Amino acid sequence: MDMTVKTKDYIYIFEFEFNKSAEEALAQINEKGYAERFMNDGRQIVKVGVNFSTACRNIDRWVVE
Repeated sequence: MDMTVKTKDYIYIFEFEFNKSAEEALAQINEKGYAERFMNDGRQIVKVGVNFSTACRNIDRWVVE
């Protein structure tokens, strides 16, 4: 995982890709089991796949699960 943000009620797990797809980033979170270590924490887990694009020089898409 590239970044984890913990708040009082949520744990956000971010995976960033570069010139791929946000769906690939989200798939990596699930395939590699990044959320498993937080399952007993009690907070809601939010998985976020993000793609950065050289064409638009910014985030071009993100997906949330």
